[in-house]
Amino acid sequence: MTEVLWVFVGMIIGAIGGILGISLVSASKFDDLQNEVYDLRVQRELLKDEIERLNKPRRKPTPRKKRNYKPRNTRNKK
Repeated sequence: MTEVLWVFVGMIIGAIGGILGISLVSASKFDDLQNEVYDLRVQRELLKDEIERLNKPRRKPTPRKKRNYKPRNTRNKK
């Protein structure tokens, strides 16, 4: 009878230890998951801003000013 009692006590202690161990392991994974979700949200916002920036219609560039070009007479014409 005492052996059966020790088996049940061992099973109860093992179950409590197992639940505690699983909760500790899953808590660190939950933090990693939260960080990953936050990173993905930030990345999504940055990509939306980039798409918005690329889809804006661009203005035509202003034309360059004309240069005053004077040809030089380097040769004497006859």
